[in-house]
Amino acid sequence: MFKAIAKFSVKFRWPIIIFWIALVPILTASFPKLNDVEKNNTSDFLPKNSPTAKASDLETAFQRKDTATNTEIVASHKSGLSPSDNAALAQMVKNVKAVKEVTQIRDLGASADGKAHGYLVGVSGAAFGSGATDIVHNIRSAVTRSGLPKGLNAYLTGDLAVGVDQESANNTGRNKTEVYSVILILILLLLVFRSLLAPLVTLIPAGLALFVAQPVIAESTKIGVQVGFITQILLIILLLGAGTDYGLFLVFRVREEMRKGLAPKPAVIEALSHVGESITFSAATVIGALLCLVLSVFGLYKGLGPALAIGLSIMLLISLTFLPALLSILGRVTFWPTKTHQREDKIGLWGRLADQAIKRPVVILVLGVIVFGGLSAGLVGYKAAGFGSQSAPTGSDSAKGQKLIDRHFPAANDNPQLVIFHFKSSAWDNPALVARSQSQLQASGLFNSISGPLNLNGLSLTPAQVQRLHGSGAPAEQALSQFISADGKTIQFYGVLKAGKTGSTAALQAIPSVRTQLAQVGRGAGADQTAIYSADSVGYDINQTTNKDLRRIIPVVLLVIAVLLAILLRSLVAPWYLIATVGLSYLASLGMAMILFVHILGHDGLNFVLPFLLFIFGMALGQDYNILVMSRIREEAHHSKTLFEAITKAIGITGTTVTSAGLILAGTFSIFGIVGGNDQAEQIGYGVAFAILLDTFFVRTLLVPSIVALLGKRNWWPSKLSKDS
Repeated sequence: MFKAIAKFSVKFRWPIIIFWIALVPILTASFPKLNDVEKNNTSDFLPKNSPTAKASDLETAFQRKDTATNTEIVASHKSGLSPSDNAALAQMVKNVKAVKEVTQIRDLGASADGKAHGYLVGVSGAAFGSGATDIVHNIRSAVTRSGLPKGLNAYLTGDLAVGVDQESANNTGRNKTEVYSVILILILLLLVFRSLLAPLVTLIPAGLALFVAQPVIAESTKIGVQVGFITQILLIILLLGAGTDYGLFLVFRVREEMRKGLAPKPAVIEALSHVGESITFSAATVIGALLCLVLSVFGLYKGLGPALAIGLSIMLLISLTFLPALLSILGRVTFWPTKTHQREDKIGLWGRLADQAIKRPVVILVLGVIVFGGLSAGLVGYKAAGFGSQSAPTGSDSAKGQKLIDRHFPAANDNPQLVIFHFKSSAWDNPALVARSQSQLQASGLFNSISGPLNLNGLSLTPAQVQRLHGSGAPAEQALSQFISADGKTIQFYGVLKAGKTGSTAALQAIPSVRTQLAQVGRGAGADQTAIYSADSVGYDINQTTNKDLRRIIPVVLLVIAVLLAILLRSLVAPWYLIATVGLSYLASLGMAMILFVHILGHDGLNFVLPFLLFIFGMALGQDYNILVMSRIREEAHHSKTLFEAITKAIGITGTTVTSAGLILAGTFSIFGIVGGNDQAEQIGYGVAFAILLDTFFVRTLLVPSIVALLGKRNWWPSKLSKDS
């Protein structure tokens, strides 16, 4: 089959090149942009029956039904707000109200120190993507047009504004990741090939796949594929990294065939006939693993799998058609100025290392147990980090606004927990509900402080005063609206947990007991529903959901990969130890992440997404090198006198390919860790990079050959080769 594909790609090389290149502008013009369909709020990916989702539903009592999301304007003057400042702010409010997407502006009142004033702004329209960007831009433009007096500053902050500012920062990070990854890959390929064109020829298909895949994935959201904030950057890493790997598989083999004496076009056909299967099964293992994510409950993973699988499928098609066509057009020029004249293959460094390893396979296996066991010991005391809320990028408008809130509005300091009670009757008719709820919360011992309707921006109110404010039109009534819903049936408090600071592991782990005790408090206050809504409650639910997903998906992924390996290698034996070695590598890499980030660098724990990404990328991408190496060992076993000779020759020939591919893939993940600018990016980038390097330099080139040597011809059972070896 692959020889037929190779002949087709060589024969119709020009139409194939033109087709793929022309596809880019057509798709770009016809389909939406990936940025426009991304979801930026991780809590949006939780199932509808999760406690977070239910808490979010209760919290909507403080928003209008036609409001997509809320944002906030905070204004301040360091000398205090003067009458002229208040007049300017009144004009600003009118300007903001005139913005077509603004549905309401709720006056939250002045701060206790008289230096700041807050306004809750409800908007309708997109909560993410370019639509949200336009909304935030329009509101900020309205604020700017107001011409506030010197010394009076106003900033737009809140979830919507933070999301837009964070998306802008993410775009910058994505662009840096893409540019730096391309530079790194080109440098490594130049060192590997010592050729001017070969690096470009290897990298161009990956770049082309990225341009084709993004609009296709964006269009797929119309049929239910969910795209998260991390999808696009992982797509860049995956296609540039894995795509370059597939290019290396083919380009190295084409050069090898030319050095055997074949002309360029026959060399391309012969090369793809041999490595086409390896490339296809390498991609298939990753695609299969990614598609298993549809079994996830967590929406981010459920969407991430199909989205990346679409991208990798496009990468595979380009690798099997566009790249062979390009190689057949360029021919020997691809490798200039290095020579491709006929010569015998050299064993090389990796072949010599493999030769020594298979002579002492037991020693290598013992060394593997020590290395894997030692690193895996780092998992003792494993803990997941608090997820934390989406933070505003440093220096952004939303970050400046958040600083003002922290400074002037104590009730909102420390990113508090939103403690929500729902009653069947209205607090406006029965203000005792407010007093009873607040006193029960204060007596619970769960919180260091509680802020609510009775201590409004530093003012102490009685239940009777709260009732009199209702319908009075006074500024204090507007401020009360952040604590008591319009119908009076939902009361909200700001609480600072005793367990730990928001975003900490201690706060996250306290959420189950807090929910249990809060339910008891609610019953004592007469509430029919209670909820806690915060970064910690969201983080806890995400951790619980993703851990269950991981336990559900791991066996399925292992089964899929095992079946694919069995088909490729025509063996029921090899898949077991190939999966076992990658599994051990996974545990060692996760342990190393704990040692480095938690025990040495003092991070609060490992980010919730790291174990998942380590497993999917480590297990699936790790098999790429397994497939290349084992396929070549099997190929050489048909022509070599002994299996030992086949192993040495196969590792000698593929060693440079595997090393180069591993360095490139690890490098792209490392760049993500460098430019990501936060602990989460560092853990994901460096953690996955370490797993890939461990596979590249130890598992694939030393450990696997040693196991093959120990098993001998039993590797290939029940195929014919197990009897002939």
